[in-house]
Amino acid sequence: MLSKVSEKRMHAVRLVLVIGWLLLIFSLFYDPITHHLTNPSNFLSPFRDSLPQVIVQGKPLKEQPYPIGARVFWGMVVPSAIMIVLVFGHETWRRICPLYFLSQIPRALGLKPRLNINKNTWLTRNHFYVQFALLFIGLNFRILFINSARLALGLFLLTAIASSITVIFLYGGRSWCHYVCPFGVVQTVFTGPRSLLGSNGISASPQSITQSMCRTVDITTNQEKSACIGCKSACMDIDAEKSYWNDLKKPGRRFVQYGYLGLVIGYFVYYRLYAGNFDYYFSGAWMHEENQLSTLWKPGFYLFNEPINIPKIIAVPLTLAFAVALSYWSLTKIEKAYRAYLKKHNSRINSEQVLHRMLTICTFIAFNSFFIYGGRPEILRLPVPAQLLFNTLVVIVSTMWLVRTWGRSFEQYQRDSNLDSFRRQLSKLSINNSQFLKGRSLDELSSNELFILASVLPEYRQKDRLEIYKSILLEGLIQKNFTSSNSLEILQEIRQKLALSENEHFSILSEISSEQPFLIYPNQRINPANSHVELTQTRLLKTHRR
Repeated sequence: MLSKVSEKRMHAVRLVLVIGWLLLIFSLFYDPITHHLTNPSNFLSPFRDSLPQVIVQGKPLKEQPYPIGARVFWGMVVPSAIMIVLVFGHETWRRICPLYFLSQIPRALGLKPRLNINKNTWLTRNHFYVQFALLFIGLNFRILFINSARLALGLFLLTAIASSITVIFLYGGRSWCHYVCPFGVVQTVFTGPRSLLGSNGISASPQSITQSMCRTVDITTNQEKSACIGCKSACMDIDAEKSYWNDLKKPGRRFVQYGYLGLVIGYFVYYRLYAGNFDYYFSGAWMHEENQLSTLWKPGFYLFNEPINIPKIIAVPLTLAFAVALSYWSLTKIEKAYRAYLKKHNSRINSEQVLHRMLTICTFIAFNSFFIYGGRPEILRLPVPAQLLFNTLVVIVSTMWLVRTWGRSFEQYQRDSNLDSFRRQLSKLSINNSQFLKGRSLDELSSNELFILASVLPEYRQKDRLEIYKSILLEGLIQKNFTSSNSLEILQEIRQKLALSENEHFSILSEISSEQPFLIYPNQRINPANSHVELTQTRLLKTHRR
């Protein structure tokens, strides 16, 4: 949504947010003022805490006025980030993220990356597991050490800042966001192929700046330019949907989605298992509980009005691990049953689409679980009409996202990508289309209208159609939307509408091979003099097999 906002303006926005975030962190170490705001007798303060006394493990919890730093972070900042990601997209969050701003200090100082992230094949292949593990550890730390221990929370946030700066110092780009940051898992889960109001990465022309792509301002021209160093193939910041489909079957992708739902449910349920009631969580008392660290070796469960003598420091990871394992096992079984049902009814939905629908349902449930249960401490302080309005908004937003996402498929993405490329190529031809468009622009035409226009206009000669097709093919190869081996199948519809044969497809592919052989053989050293011959042999072999 903010993809078209200038980098100068976004830099100023990030700077303001960073200052606010650093002040919040500072307040965790020293804050002699804000405890007055939470005093129940301060009727002028919107932050005053006047909720009924909370019972934890059968005993009333001692409470007193407290600084609001932890409450602001857990009760306002974190829920806002999740809402932004689903509604406005990861692109909006990454352009305003204070941690991203601070992580780019090495780049701002002109320091070049020390290592190539692409050579760290283990991390690039298994980063979903790494990020999920860090998220799991972080939630354990949150319950055990940093929920209300302000000093521990401050040190935790400073450690996150130092870690992000270190990763960017080593690898550059957005390597922290893509491969390490635990919140990256949350962004992946809640964005899906597309956020509700996010921009469309495929509609932009090649080499243009899209979504939350790394960018900077050229000092000489004062114009924005790309600062991408290629730290991730199929980058989420360039085209989120392309990244989604590319990563769909990557190691750990299914696990983080299914496991995340379990992590969300397990996190919230633990408060009930620990305190013996839901009031402990809903009141938000855990955000300002005195002496949190003193409870580590006390009973971690309280069931049927009896404490269970398992230390809290063991009970927390045990509960979260069990919830993750149960969620992954259950959803895997449901996915398998769903596949069997579709196969029995001869559905044409492929395996990839089944997984996509399962991930979509997980996101829908996780989002509603978070805000209907997880975000309640601050919401319950609002008037009842405002609470009902917020609940309604959450359901409407999540339902709209579900409807928008449910029927999406990789084939549809490819088709849309090809059509956008087709539209751009038509607009480049010096032909007067106004008499056929009836006041509309090419951008307003549907796919069928575009194809009809290309087929009926006498000005679109065979040469023009070949040039259009070559440009679409070339653009797709450059952006890696397809490869030379599967381009014949993927561009079949466009080729048919342009009345081009398969032989013409291979002839154009041969031209590209002669001009830019690395697009046809990206992983091989190619002798341009021989590439045309090799491609012709490949074409004849495929024709023979048919």
